[in-house]
Amino acid sequence: MAVKSIIYTTMNLPTVILFCYTYSSILVKSMAVDTIKTNQTFRDRDGDTIISAGGEFEFGFFSPGSSTNRYLGIWYKKFSEGTVVWVANRNRPLLDTSGVVQLNDKGIILRTFNSSDGLIWSSYTRRTIRNPVLQLLDTANLVLRDEDSYSNNEKDFIWQSFDYPGDTLLPGMKFGIDLETGIDRYYTSWTSVDDVSLGSFSNRLDPNGYPQFILRKGSVIWSRTGLWNGYKFSGIPNYNQRIIFTYTYVFNEKEIYYRFDLINRTSAIMRFVLTPDGDTKLLVWNGQQQNWNVYLSLQDTDCDRYGLCGAYGKCNIYNAPRCECLRGFVPRFPEKWNAADWSDGCIRRTNLVCGTKEGFLKHSGVKLPDTRQSWYDMTINHHECKQSCLKNCSCTAFAYADAKKGGPGCLLWFGDLIDITDYTEDGQDMFVRMPSSELVKIRSFRVKRKILLILATATVIVVLLVIFLLVYKRRKLQKEESLRFYSESVDRAEIDNVDLELLLFDFKRIANATSNFSDNRKLGEGGFGPVYKGTLNDGQEIAVKRLSKNSNQGLDEFKNEVLCIAKLQHRNLVTLLGWCIEKGEMILIYEYMANKSLDSFIFDENSRITLDWPRRYNIINGIARGLMYLHQDSKLRIIHRDLKASNILLDHEMNPKISDFGMARSFGGNETEANTARVVGTYGYMSPEYAIEGQFSVKSDVFSFGVLLIEIVSGVRNRLFSHSDHNLNLLGHAWTSYKENKLLQLIDGVILNSSNHMEVFRVIQIGLLCVQHDPKDRPVMSQVVSMLSSNMKLPYPKQPGFFTERNLLEADHSSSKPKFSSANQLTITALLPRQ
Repeated sequence: MAVKSIIYTTMNLPTVILFCYTYSSILVKSMAVDTIKTNQTFRDRDGDTIISAGGEFEFGFFSPGSSTNRYLGIWYKKFSEGTVVWVANRNRPLLDTSGVVQLNDKGIILRTFNSSDGLIWSSYTRRTIRNPVLQLLDTANLVLRDEDSYSNNEKDFIWQSFDYPGDTLLPGMKFGIDLETGIDRYYTSWTSVDDVSLGSFSNRLDPNGYPQFILRKGSVIWSRTGLWNGYKFSGIPNYNQRIIFTYTYVFNEKEIYYRFDLINRTSAIMRFVLTPDGDTKLLVWNGQQQNWNVYLSLQDTDCDRYGLCGAYGKCNIYNAPRCECLRGFVPRFPEKWNAADWSDGCIRRTNLVCGTKEGFLKHSGVKLPDTRQSWYDMTINHHECKQSCLKNCSCTAFAYADAKKGGPGCLLWFGDLIDITDYTEDGQDMFVRMPSSELVKIRSFRVKRKILLILATATVIVVLLVIFLLVYKRRKLQKEESLRFYSESVDRAEIDNVDLELLLFDFKRIANATSNFSDNRKLGEGGFGPVYKGTLNDGQEIAVKRLSKNSNQGLDEFKNEVLCIAKLQHRNLVTLLGWCIEKGEMILIYEYMANKSLDSFIFDENSRITLDWPRRYNIINGIARGLMYLHQDSKLRIIHRDLKASNILLDHEMNPKISDFGMARSFGGNETEANTARVVGTYGYMSPEYAIEGQFSVKSDVFSFGVLLIEIVSGVRNRLFSHSDHNLNLLGHAWTSYKENKLLQLIDGVILNSSNHMEVFRVIQIGLLCVQHDPKDRPVMSQVVSMLSSNMKLPYPKQPGFFTERNLLEADHSSSKPKFSSANQLTITALLPRQ
């Protein structure tokens, strides 16, 4: 009573009400940070939230984008704060902050404060809960359990948000169907960034026939991931990398689902998102730039669109046109097909007749067709699979379910074959039922083609032999040393078989495009020869590289460049448009790069000021991804051997593209390194083991990349660097600056104000890891890409190679500012290693 008297004598009524409200709020805030219990009220107007134990995620009320509507959901707290990953009341928003969350013996209830709008959302379960507790886990899973159960075992959860995804798939979430409970875990897009309601697109497992994941726009099929072939989905090329995350596919009588898990949650933050426009993207959080980068896009090309080529049509992104009919089939409507309308697909050239002799035609390296009209048996072997299809007149094709194990597993198709894509190295084998007469025609065509190829090759050899003799005779008569080189260049038999898709340019056409190789058109000159800008008759701009008479390079380098780059397709590699070998000339034609080469920017006092840190960081990432493609993702492992600033070209948007593959070497199978007595490359970029011993591998390119990375950050050439305090090269200067915590003196002053210093320091550390003396200590490029795109902890670098090397140019000791020289970089083409 004494306490009450004091309160009422010192406070008026409004003050008392405010005190009580504040005290009650304190009680709510003092509850366990990651849980809500039945005796606690959780209100939007009070700003109530709960945070997972590790601080990773937060649960509460929010408004998306510019919207004022209120939703109950979960978002990132520690990283990318505010990025929403789950929403409860997607299709019924609250119009104000009157939302209240409560628990009862049936689950979670979301209603308004005065209950005037009734029940907004609930998670009612059939099971009665004695003491319900709602808990937010560090995985972003919101779980409902009994207070007596403190286990994080999924079996103890009465309800969990992971069973009801929104537009986001997080590590540890199952994507698929629980066949025992009937829970269908699929995700749907938002309507827009300001509207979280169910959008047009949904991605879910389709259990009809052989299970597959299908993306739909409304009821229309938009795209498919393809089938699980035992180790990956066949419709997603280059998805078998397990550097940052692992993935699991479970297919049994109880459940069918896909799940991905991070190898180290502290080194990378990743999530799948289905965007409002229907693209499924795997995003990785970039801690340095504080944004999400696209690691992988599942709908990236025309061929990812479902059924683009219609029934019995096959799509290939590298072909023009994209679609072609399977062998033995012809367009249903030729006129529409020729007009690039492939939707009606193809029909058999010869119809099947049940009971007659039939066989199968093998199609290799394809994304298998839609399996909704299929049958499967995971117990029968390959022979039984073929016989099962042959005995059933309705069976149109068969395939083996498991491409990796080579064991039992059979797929049979009934009806038209739709949505086939040609992936070559990442695809599977499919066997299409064909009448015997058609198989005979196809085999006969193959035989004729081989005969014609042999005859054509023999004719070419004879013609080339005659040409060679004529040139040899002319050379002997004229006694001109230069014609000896050109006599070799006329032999193009091997080059003609490199890639028939590349255009063979006429010399006259190239001469016209470059104004007869006018000096006004000259862009620069390298070890191969001068490079000219050209314009074709259709207005397309090209870059023309012409082998010079004084070049140390010749036919071998020319062939090597064509062989290496002809089949490479990557946004960070320059595109080879064609070639010419005529009139004693060797010419390569490339896409035109409007901003020339990287060295013309970073080493030029006037141009470097336009290259701020975000642009340099984008260039570094692009070079790294291009190099990772060469080392790991291309069909053959390719070692560039001459990576340097002048061989990095920049397009009109300053995106980098690796060029000049004349010195490159390709490896097949499990080859990772080789030795050579002919060392090629550029001093200052070559690794110690390569320059001295002639040993090269992917780690040689990594060393060159590290040198290039430090040059980009500092704006100084490695070999032409000098300092008043020492005679170390740029790598030695970077190493000592790193050890002495004086990295600011290494950074180009142009980017100091436009950069995050910690991000630049991290990039320098990555560069030093790449130039370590021992190749075993250097990371591979896939690890470098991961380092650049995440905030993973970096190891401490060891001493770089050529640490004690002194500059060939004299240093100006009057100033500590690095000196520059107009001397050309020295490119070596032959150096005998020490024995």
